Amino acid sequence: MTDRRVVIVTGGGTGIGAATARLLRRDGHHVIVSGRRPEPLRRVAEETGALAHPADAGDPDAAQGLVDAALSAYGRLDGLVLNAAIGRSGAVGDLSVEDWEAVMRTNVTGPFLLQRAALPHLLEARGSVVAVASVAALRNGLANAAYATSKAALLQLCRSLAVDYGPRGLRANTVCPSWVRTDMADGRMRRFAEEAGLEGGVEAAYQEATRLLPAGRPGEPQEVAEAIVWLLSAAASFVNGAVLTVDGGVTALDPGVAPFAFRIEPRDAAPGDPGR
Repeated sequence: MTDRRVVIVTGGGTGIGAATARLLRRDGHHVIVSGRRPEPLRRVAEETGALAHPADAGDPDAAQGLVDAALSAYGRLDGLVLNAAIGRSGAVGDLSVEDWEAVMRTNVTGPFLLQRAALPHLLEARGSVVAVASVAALRNGLANAAYATSKAALLQLCRSLAVDYGPRGLRANTVCPSWVRTDMADGRMRRFAEEAGLEGGVEAAYQEATRLLPAGRPGEPQEVAEAIVWLLSAAASFVNGAVLTVDGGVTALDPGVAPFAFRIEPRDAAPGDPGR
């Protein structure tokens, strides 16, 4: 990549995507933030000077239009941050076909379509792709079949880019965060607090959900964004096909030893969770 890069960030209106856009703009790069909701994108654009381009990247024409917008504005494309995602809770027996297809369309097909549309330009620039997956791609949880499967597929999609196009200078890597304070995670924590009867709402739910993490807390969007920006940069020039956990140490923990430090008791199964 050149010193001043042109990067598309999907899911760029909030959370990790918005934090990544801020860091890239701070460092002088051109950024196109994309997502389905125009208003959050507009706020990020006004704050940072990024270019807002509302689009549903799960649509082939919209994905191509997003790439065309970057080329029209800046004449090149150096990087993609594949951050847009949705989740639907449920075990295999509980998920509707509609929910399954919605998750796959946003979390897997959307990145595929954008990668395909951007590929000639990324190869020309010897560019870089960073996908935002999840520790759910590596470790599963209750009632998480669609989301976990989609994130594992996204991880392998990026590895396919690295293997197939690495010889032509393209790098593709994946970050796997654990709980990070985003709108999506806040919504899950709100439901968890209600289901578990936790006093203190979202904050109490975050404390409970991260109690076993070695870090003992949720991450902040900027902490993940720092890893993404590094992977996009020339400082990571020999990093390709990698999976970087940004998870407070949770994937290093053996759950079998947790009872030595914590008293672990079962909860009643929450709605949508398989019975214990």
